[in-house]
Amino acid sequence: MSSAMTSVLGLIVTLGLLITVHEFGHFWVARKLGVKVLRFSVGFGKPIWSKRMGRDDTEFALAAIPLGGYVRMLDEREGDVAPGDLDRAFNRKPVSTRIAVVVAGPVANFLFAIVAYTIMFMWGVSGLKPIVGDVPEGSPAAVGGIRSGDMLVSVDQHPVRTWNEAAIALLDQSLGEGRALIGVQDEDGTRRQGELDLSQLGDALEQGRILEALGLTPWNPPLEPVIDQLIEGGAGEAAGLMPGDRILSADGRDMTDWSEWAAYVRARPGQAIEVEISRGGTSIDLTLLPESVEADAGSIGRIGAYVRVPDEFQAQTRVLVRYGPLGAVLQAIDRTWEMSLFTLKMLGRMVIGKASLEHLSGPITIAQFAGQSVSVGVAASLSFLALISISLGVLNLLPVPVLDGGHLLYYLIEAVKGSPLSEAVQAAGQRVGLAVLLMLMGVAFFNDITRLLSS
Repeated sequence: MSSAMTSVLGLIVTLGLLITVHEFGHFWVARKLGVKVLRFSVGFGKPIWSKRMGRDDTEFALAAIPLGGYVRMLDEREGDVAPGDLDRAFNRKPVSTRIAVVVAGPVANFLFAIVAYTIMFMWGVSGLKPIVGDVPEGSPAAVGGIRSGDMLVSVDQHPVRTWNEAAIALLDQSLGEGRALIGVQDEDGTRRQGELDLSQLGDALEQGRILEALGLTPWNPPLEPVIDQLIEGGAGEAAGLMPGDRILSADGRDMTDWSEWAAYVRARPGQAIEVEISRGGTSIDLTLLPESVEADAGSIGRIGAYVRVPDEFQAQTRVLVRYGPLGAVLQAIDRTWEMSLFTLKMLGRMVIGKASLEHLSGPITIAQFAGQSVSVGVAASLSFLALISISLGVLNLLPVPVLDGGHLLYYLIEAVKGSPLSEAVQAAGQRVGLAVLLMLMGVAFFNDITRLLSS
């Protein structure tokens, strides 16, 4: 299956599943609290499939535009209601019931994230051990007392066992613009504590280069330049490289280490390289043309090849993080809380201008990451679903009319003042909210297209 098809299917499954979860939260709580539900729709626009079922003859529908969904409830503001059904109309319910129905959608997304993370932690998450490589002189890591060969064990008393966990913890700390206490273990097993200054990250935080900016790079054991896998359609495959090939030389220069070979390729985007390889004991000459890819530092060369990593190096550099049922649930709750706060903090930074709107992503980016996560494995797919579900929950709780948070704001005001806002005020808020939502969607689509063109 092509990567494009995988991305499209990943997008459909991701959005379809998470929208269904969100709307089911509204639906289930509404039914439990005595509200009659007329329609449960996944997607907007004209239904492409529908079926009526249940004691209320509720219509369940799939609509043509899969970028959202809705639960339509019986409401006197939207049409005539039979006298026998007046007590089941949404607008007749007390404000506490309406608040519960509105909040149920985002809560369902958070609960889904907890379930996904729980399964992920029970399944097991493979990651790189947070062993530090070269530490640049003068970097925050060097100033904070972290040395090459140290292994990170905690960030502000929070245990970390992989680079991914360390990066998430440091990102969260960096949004507070303070300092982070880092627990490390040296090669002799001695533990000590260092401190990182996170206040001067600037553009590095914007560009997602927090580890690099702090001077924290993963330790890479020296590997022979032997190809393990090739990306379908990549420059390496086009040149005739095959899994198992060993790079002997490039433009007459001997290659003895994969890092040296990778650096040579990266420095030559779009430039032909005369390569000598060893295949089955036979020397073969090939001409390789690395494709040019835009990165933070400019154009780099890429051939789409992965290095063969011996089993002993896997044991040295990788760890499988796995928990029992109770431990997985506790970790899942903790991760969901952390990522929810991180999402909220990042949105807050965007609002006050401390973070760029370039961080907003739309369906194209989601599709790309969905396709990539499926190809990586179960744990990556579950993590991706949980993260998107959290984002959906947080975004829907923002106090923007049209979103659940906007309705929640109206009902909280009603609870305080004892009467609902006027229909004119609510209508004006809906128009403003729709304009804000369309603007954000436009920015997200623009960012998607820009990323697509630049890659």
